[in-house]
Amino acid sequence: MSDNHFTIADNIQHFTIEDIAKESTDFRKVIWTGRHSQIVLMTVPVGGEIGDEVHEETDQILTFVAGTGHADLAGETHPIEAGDQCAVPAGAQHNFRNTGDEPLVLYTIYSPPEHPADAQYATKEEADAAEASGEDAPPQA
Repeated sequence: MSDNHFTIADNIQHFTIEDIAKESTDFRKVIWTGRHSQIVLMTVPVGGEIGDEVHEETDQILTFVAGTGHADLAGETHPIEAGDQCAVPAGAQHNFRNTGDEPLVLYTIYSPPEHPADAQYATKEEADAAEASGEDAPPQA
């Protein structure tokens, strides 16, 4: 069996997502990657943002577990807080900004995966540099 072959049973994990999301201080941390989707934790510092972007081929679902902010979705702005969820279809311009006084903590599901399976970046600057250099490319199917 090749090193990159896995069975579905090998990749099953159980965790309490809200707890591990709140424990993470990394700007972006991939915690699980499957063939068709990926779970990523994000912590946006006070005054920070994810960054205005468009994923041409990837749907994204974001669930907020702590903090407050604003979601910029396809030209409209909406307040966000713990318990909110935003669904962003492929091709939609979006950004999420922390406008509160504590970190904005969330987990997001990308379908298909958007980042390498082991991606972990402490800051937005590290994540942006990895994207610019091509190191933060999604896994190949």
